[in-house]
Amino acid sequence: MARSGSLAAWEQRLAAQRRDEDRLARERRQREKDQERVRQQEHLASRQREAEEQTAAVGEQMKALGEVLTSVLPLRPLTFERLLATPRVPEFDPGPLGDALPAPDWDDFAPVPAAGLGRFLGAGGRQARQLTEAQAQFEAARAEHQRQEAERRQALAIAKARYDRKVTEERAKAAARNAYVTSRQSAFASGDPEAVQWFAGCVLRVSRYPDGFPREYQIAYDPGNRDITVDLELPPRDVVPAVRAYRYVKARDTVEPVPRQDTEITQAHERLVACVGLRVLHEIFGAIPAELVQVVALTGWVSSVDRTTGAPVRPRLLAVRAERPVFDALVLDAVDPVACLDRLSTPVWPA
Repeated sequence: MARSGSLAAWEQRLAAQRRDEDRLARERRQREKDQERVRQQEHLASRQREAEEQTAAVGEQMKALGEVLTSVLPLRPLTFERLLATPRVPEFDPGPLGDALPAPDWDDFAPVPAAGLGRFLGAGGRQARQLTEAQAQFEAARAEHQRQEAERRQALAIAKARYDRKVTEERAKAAARNAYVTSRQSAFASGDPEAVQWFAGCVLRVSRYPDGFPREYQIAYDPGNRDITVDLELPPRDVVPAVRAYRYVKARDTVEPVPRQDTEITQAHERLVACVGLRVLHEIFGAIPAELVQVVALTGWVSSVDRTTGAPVRPRLLAVRAERPVFDALVLDAVDPVACLDRLSTPVWPA
């Protein structure tokens, strides 16, 4: 009977053990499922963020293109004073050379005096030898410190002399630049054609555009008619992003571009060209006084390739002749750029 009871108890323990093992296995599988679900959720969120970030980058590109004109309207026109150079030399920084090396401290070398009975049991001779050795080590350390300090001071003097030479060079460059600008300013004030042409080139050169914009231009000035002619390379069509957005496709686990319609790219490029044209007119009229310039004649072209021949071509996209009174009456932050430019003179779009 006892054996039968022991068997039953053993079977109960075995069943309980199996139940525990089953429970632990279920819990382990549930944890693995939960972890896999979290991993998948994190992966989906990561890919979605990737799509959103790439979409935002495209949006920033389009925003920069859309603000090519309006972003410069609040800015002050270029002046000769802004062309003057200021030497940009930071304060002299000697770095570690500016810090004197700490001198040796005798307390770091002095032997420890004998204590107790050692003072009376023959320790005097040993103390004297230790003191002599400590003094010799201290003197050697002082000599090494003096040597290193002399090297540091020499290196510091060399660094300071190099800095002073750079300051002198930068000041000389700035002085030469400013003398040149001042001479140009005097000639400009007297209406010298070359000086007016040079300053108009400065106006275009310092104007900051988004990355990828060409900066080639030619300028001519006719003092008799008080007009400036600008021949300008315009941004090509491919500066307009060919992608509207990016989306995550779960079925393929990929971030795919959403293409921009060809008509939308064409319209965006036409608007961009018009904005560039109006911007050039705005900056030149704003920087050069009326007694020198009354008319700006602007032609714009793009670098391209003839698809039928493969030869490089430069099709003209706009030709504008703007008179100052008409242009000054425009409210540029409220106009439709293409319509405005068409009002001034007919832009030439490719067929």
